[in-house]
Amino acid sequence: MLCYQKDYPRPQFVRKDWTNLNGNWDFGFDDDNKGEAEGWYEGFQTEREICVPFTYETKKSNIHDQEVHHFVWYSRRFQAQKEKLSGNKLFLHFEGSDFLTKVWINGKFAGMHEGGYSRFSFDITNLVKDGENLVTVKAEDHMDPQQPRGKQRWVSENFGCWYVQTTGIWKTVWMEYVPDICLSSVKMTPNLPEGRLELEYTVDCPAALDGRRLEVEAVVSFEGRFITRTITGIGKNPTKVSIDLEAAEAENPWGIRTWTPAAPQLYDISFCTRYDGEVCDEAGSYFGMREIRIDGPNILLNGAPLYQRLILDQGYWEETHLTPPDEDALIEDIDKIHALGYNGLRKHQKTEDERFLYWCDVKGMLVWSEAPAAYIYSDRAVELFTGEWLDIVKQNYNHPSIITWTPINESWGVPQIETSRKQQHFTEGIYHLTKSVDQYRPVIVNDGWEHTVSDIITLHDYEEKGEVLRKRYTEYKDEIMTAEVYHSTSKSAFANGFSYRGQPVMISEFGGIAFDSDKEGWGYGNKVNTKEDFLKRFESITTAIKEIPYVCGYCYTQVTDVQQEVNGLMDIRRNFKVDPEKIKEINEKRVAFWRNELR
Repeated sequence: MLCYQKDYPRPQFVRKDWTNLNGNWDFGFDDDNKGEAEGWYEGFQTEREICVPFTYETKKSNIHDQEVHHFVWYSRRFQAQKEKLSGNKLFLHFEGSDFLTKVWINGKFAGMHEGGYSRFSFDITNLVKDGENLVTVKAEDHMDPQQPRGKQRWVSENFGCWYVQTTGIWKTVWMEYVPDICLSSVKMTPNLPEGRLELEYTVDCPAALDGRRLEVEAVVSFEGRFITRTITGIGKNPTKVSIDLEAAEAENPWGIRTWTPAAPQLYDISFCTRYDGEVCDEAGSYFGMREIRIDGPNILLNGAPLYQRLILDQGYWEETHLTPPDEDALIEDIDKIHALGYNGLRKHQKTEDERFLYWCDVKGMLVWSEAPAAYIYSDRAVELFTGEWLDIVKQNYNHPSIITWTPINESWGVPQIETSRKQQHFTEGIYHLTKSVDQYRPVIVNDGWEHTVSDIITLHDYEEKGEVLRKRYTEYKDEIMTAEVYHSTSKSAFANGFSYRGQPVMISEFGGIAFDSDKEGWGYGNKVNTKEDFLKRFESITTAIKEIPYVCGYCYTQVTDVQQEVNGLMDIRRNFKVDPEKIKEINEKRVAFWRNELR
């Protein structure tokens, strides 16, 4: 896209004047939590350095200590230019820091943030001086199962499918100069049936308008060809405007360009904010015209039935854990998932680096966006989860590749949801809260089982025999949708008091075949020892699901091995275990009853 800058951390809202603060920082453990009392925020003595954004638990951090340290400190010097602050503000952005983060500039407190997975920022304009400055960060993280943790363990050793904890800064830290009068956010909603792009501007204007005009100009283009322009006067926040693309594209024989996995066509859009006729802010972005909606038992993309071939993607790397090694590693994962014949992925228990979503937009990869789970239900857990999930939805709303929100998985954090009305209310509340921000995308509030209110009914089943899987879901559909238990997990499809309403059905976890003859570890079912046995079982269970007439998609577990799990189609270093062409052929093979649908 025209706005693209390699390594820019926020690729859907791009400005030119920014500084990447990744790299070597001074680092210290503070196991006695004495740093604040001793004034470490003014500078602390240490012989350690850490390579940000990699956490101390990882090899790439240059520390590689997997013990639990609840309090850690970072500091580094950076340059600020006072002349740039005339008419501008300086923001310090953290793409992700786990869990409670406090920040000081030159020994003065800049702010704090609670939550490990969402972006946060501080206005440090009044704290910097011309020339060299000091930023100091304290991160506090506990093995608290009330926190949204995702796949981070909350005990001292790995277990099951939970892995080494992630402490402190784990995504990019960066700065940008932003005009005093600026466009602070744009919410972009494609309205494909009406041929419109709906925009919602929020503008930061500290001074009174005093009769002067504040306006935002949006210019839309496609592959360098001008499409349309609109200028909107800003009278209040937020200000809404609609761009008529249908009229603008009337003379184009192709009409509106739509976004699909096969043809991920994207429009460029630039924003120019003017105050009293003078340009004060410019930002670049892009959007995709696509519609995702539910029609009875079908999921429709741009009005056509969509069969989703998804794979579970936990986003872990051998030497960097949750943090991608670099942008190229994100691109590699997407390309290799495509090479395996999948048209989408379920980003599991993680909010991925936004550059990953950019490349999913560009390359045509469907994404289910999932929240990291807590593992205890309490008022504190509800508060932490709700605030961070709302931030995640708002931050990633504009990405066309995201077609489903999945805030809760397998009753994690709501362990009594089957019978507890209180926990059921929470999931219903999260569903409606998500819909209040995004009325268009489907929402699944308890992926796997014990659904309350969900737009798609998703089931997890790690049966290793295809004939058993096929028989279960073709001969016993009514029993599955109404009975108390649907398979060997002893879980029911619905929580008490809720029932099937004709929604689409997907098998959103299956497979998990363990295959690595040289490594200890686990998967689901019996471990296989040869490539031939792996392919035989993979084809058996995948084909069985495709032969269930009412099931409109699946999600295979998983992309790569992760620490003690050896059930990936690739190992943790991204080496294919079997020929990807053979996996792709199985995934893309049509079955007899399929109609002319987007499968």
